[in-house]
Amino acid sequence: MKIDAVVLENIRSHTKSTVLFTHGFNCVVGGVGCGKSSVLYAVDFALFGDAVSRSFDYLIREGVDWSRVTLQFSHNGNTYKIVRGLKRRAKSITQDMEQLKLYEDEQLLASTKNDAVAEQLKAITGLDKELYREIVWFRQEHLKELLDAKPRDRQTRLDELFGLSDYEVAWSNIAQYQRDYETEKKVYEKDPDVIGLEKLSADYNRASEEFTLIEMDLENQLQRLEVAKRAFEEADQRLRRSEEKKLAYEELKRKEARLNANIANATRNLSSLTERVEGKKTIIDNLLTRQNSLDSQLKLCLAKLEQSGLPSNQPYEQLAPLIAGIDDKISQMRAEQEATSRSIIQDQKRASTLAETGEGKCPICNQSLLGNYKTDLLRGIKQDNAEREKIINHLRLEVATLQKTKTIAQEAYTNLQNCLTRGSELKARIAEEETNLKTLTAEQEMQQRQTIEQHAELDVVVFEIGKFDLTELQAAKERKDQALKQYYTVESDLSTKEIRKKDLARRIDETKDRINHAQEKLERMEKIKRTVEVLGAVRDAYRSIQPKLRSEFVKVLRNFVQQILDSLVGGEATMLNVVIDDTYTPYVKSEAGVDREVSNLSGGERTLLAFAYRLGLGQLIMQSRTGHGLSLLVLDEPTENLGSEDGSIERLADAISRFKAIEQIIAVTHSEDFAAKGDHVLILEKEAGVSKISIER
Repeated sequence: MKIDAVVLENIRSHTKSTVLFTHGFNCVVGGVGCGKSSVLYAVDFALFGDAVSRSFDYLIREGVDWSRVTLQFSHNGNTYKIVRGLKRRAKSITQDMEQLKLYEDEQLLASTKNDAVAEQLKAITGLDKELYREIVWFRQEHLKELLDAKPRDRQTRLDELFGLSDYEVAWSNIAQYQRDYETEKKVYEKDPDVIGLEKLSADYNRASEEFTLIEMDLENQLQRLEVAKRAFEEADQRLRRSEEKKLAYEELKRKEARLNANIANATRNLSSLTERVEGKKTIIDNLLTRQNSLDSQLKLCLAKLEQSGLPSNQPYEQLAPLIAGIDDKISQMRAEQEATSRSIIQDQKRASTLAETGEGKCPICNQSLLGNYKTDLLRGIKQDNAEREKIINHLRLEVATLQKTKTIAQEAYTNLQNCLTRGSELKARIAEEETNLKTLTAEQEMQQRQTIEQHAELDVVVFEIGKFDLTELQAAKERKDQALKQYYTVESDLSTKEIRKKDLARRIDETKDRINHAQEKLERMEKIKRTVEVLGAVRDAYRSIQPKLRSEFVKVLRNFVQQILDSLVGGEATMLNVVIDDTYTPYVKSEAGVDREVSNLSGGERTLLAFAYRLGLGQLIMQSRTGHGLSLLVLDEPTENLGSEDGSIERLADAISRFKAIEQIIAVTHSEDFAAKGDHVLILEKEAGVSKISIER
């Protein structure tokens, strides 16, 4: 597994940072509090989604409601991406499952569930949370944790990682199996069927003999039942034939009653239809009388139209404009009458003015009034007015005549309109009633035919009823009852014997099952006896295997640690010879052959030994658990208790850079001397509370 990139959004001091890693030795260097360790905690969160021994407060940035980590890594030639997020609700911080996604080359493998992502991640890399935090990620201040542990605690912890504790668990579990088998064996030894197996066999034999006898009796009883059944079936067939005759007779009687009822209904319906036909004829006669009266009124209206001077042969729609023409004439005459009246009044005013005027000029035409001109002028005005009065009187007479004509025409027009409307409605009503009369007449004729047919059918039914004789029905019933009684008697006896047979069969089966179970229990007792002996031998074997395997692990671990420590120390310092006992406790053997405990080493030596010890454990555990070595190593401040004055920091960094057995090493450090040996160096700085990343090389 190789980490390619980590994207941190709202993670502690990172608002949005992208950290790129390469193959080989990667160093993230920066001062205290600039966000170096946040990168490693973000990687752990992306992989497993758990808080590291505390809540998620250590991850999410203060003052924001969400954060996200995107981790991209490669393994066996494939590229994978994990996305996880956090959300803040009030004082609670939880993982945002909607953001949880695991991709392989852009194909979604798992989402929204931690267990599904963890299962896929382990299948891909072989890592789970325990392995990663114990052997891949060397957390700050945890490097020497195993060295400082008590021997017994160290042995227990490493036995779990190596899988040796499973043998101890198996040894304890087998003891419980032994006890369970012993208890089961004692139960079988007290089982009443096992103790009384011979008595069960005797009961089984007696029941089998009785079962054979009752089977023979049942065969005879079945023959008797078959005879009784045939007699019952013959009697039943006779009764059915008699009952079929009775049913046919009853059906004819019901048909007779139904026909009588239908004939009565038909008679009533025919009478009702006759009355309705006569009623319809009366209605049609009345409507025709009304139509004749309406035709007379229509002729009277047309005569009045002719009287008023309007043509009676014109279509009804053209009469309205003619009547409107009379109104136009009246309006023209009244206008002419008004104009003539105005002329009279005007001349009267002129005459009055001339009469009052003396000699001189005319006040109207401005001519001189000489001689008889004034007298002639007044006479002419008077004559003109007299003519106008005649015209006005004539116009009044004509207007009155036209008004009277209009009134007569309008009344005739209105009456004509009403007559036409009523006539149209009356014609439609007559047509409707005539249609109804035809329908009623057809129904009347059909009802008459049906009544005749029903009378004929009734005569046939009455004749058929007279042919039936039902005296045999009672005799057939008595024969069937007697046969049925005989059948039930034989059947009851047969049923009793069959119940006894079933009881015997159940008893035989139960006894046989008890015998079989008792024999199985005896066989089981023998198997349990042998199993208990085998379990004892297996327990002894488990007890002896664990120390041998632990001894082999210790030998390989010592070689791994020594090789790593030699590469770390190099030729510039005193070589440290490592010895590891059965509790996985490391010692350093001096040149004089004296064992020195870890607590007696210098700070730098303890750091180097702790690093080599953890790295050797990681290689061995990965090989034992996954079948391949450690490919990723994550270091958080690995230079603890090392100084740059004696060159120990440079030697550790140089040794790590030469350690090619691990594909990728990621180290977070504040030491620039340590980072100088890295293949890929990232510098972390903090500006205004926000982490900034730059690549040195």
